[in-house]
Amino acid sequence: MSLNLNPNIPDPDGFYDSLVQAHEGLSKTQSDAYNARLILVLANHIGDRAVLADALKAAHHA
Repeated sequence: MSLNLNPNIPDPDGFYDSLVQAHEGLSKTQSDAYNARLILVLANHIGDRAVLADALKAAHHA
């Protein structure tokens, strides 16, 4: 499996709205913790260490 950097989310604006709503009412600390938990959940779903390493590199250079 390789890292897909092409648009791949159906209704990306709808997903973004859901993400923003998930943060409503959270403090900065709570929001940061939520993001960390979300990253770990998604990383677990991906599961492939090589893909995760590529994602770390891609995020660092974005």
